[in-house]
Amino acid sequence: MTGPEHYREAERLLKGCKNSHGALVIEDGTAEVLAAAQVHATLAQTAATAVQPSRYGVQRAEWKAWAAAAATPEEDIRS
Repeated sequence: MTGPEHYREAERLLKGCKNSHGALVIEDGTAEVLAAAQVHATLAQTAATAVQPSRYGVQRAEWKAWAAAAATPEEDIRS
């Protein structure tokens, strides 16, 4: 997985642990899901930190992937 993919997976896992009001719902297996989300978030942070600008700057594809991963989804904007 790429850094942006880890970021999106962490968000997806966290979203699955929340109710329609955004509150965390504790059920069987929630701790495991939260732990997996934390691992993905940590790997995303590591990947973002490891992206070193070259003398020509950060690669355009890398920048676009991070921008897309961090963008607010349209369904969240409409809520």
